[in-house]
Amino acid sequence: MDTNYLENNYLTLVGKVTGEKRISHEIYGEKFYVFNIEIERLSGNADIIPITVSERIIKDEMLEQGKKLLVKGQFRSYNSYDNEKNRLILTVFAKDIIEVEENNEEENEFVKKDIITNEVVLVGYICKKPIYRQTPFGREIADILLAVNRAYNKSDYIPTIAWGRNARFCQNLEVGTKVKLVGRVQSRTYEKKYEDGKIENRIAYEVSVGSLEIVEENDTTAENKTENENQEAV
Repeated sequence: MDTNYLENNYLTLVGKVTGEKRISHEIYGEKFYVFNIEIERLSGNADIIPITVSERIIKDEMLEQGKKLLVKGQFRSYNSYDNEKNRLILTVFAKDIIEVEENNEEENEFVKKDIITNEVVLVGYICKKPIYRQTPFGREIADILLAVNRAYNKSDYIPTIAWGRNARFCQNLEVGTKVKLVGRVQSRTYEKKYEDGKIENRIAYEVSVGSLEIVEENDTTAENKTENENQEAV
């Protein structure tokens, strides 16, 4: 049976443009740009998410500072080799972008009611043993690296993080287990320390898991193994 790769990986984001666009790469005369959008959390904090988009589906005026956009696409990864070191780079690959008019009350109501501002759905395979831990305050966390198949024999390797009961459940999952998860794309800052004492501030991107299911390979339905949780992490 043919795989529908669009069903393996799809997301919807609504946020405001922040920063300047920059050239990413060019393929057969088609240029791709990267820009950031800022998505507010319920906690009052915000995630800054990079978007990669073709010049053929975006207009320059749509990327002006503060413009509100609806982005539909996929959460993808690729390897970057810097100073002979391999680094996993994550970005949202936009397949469609729509400008949301701030002064259009009808449009804003549509966004509020029918479109979640940050949601990603992934179907893939656990490719590393999940790492389970507890914070000093007793919060349960599990780090899961998910391999999501893409067309042309490619895969995206997406770091995800589960909480609470989901984290406890994931710690016992074996490498190769196929799962479907729903969550949100989030950003966080951290410090990279080098042997010479130098400290570099970096931004990591990952999916915060809201719900997770094991997918049976011989069945088109998935058995829900966990309950949905409110995963609005600060």
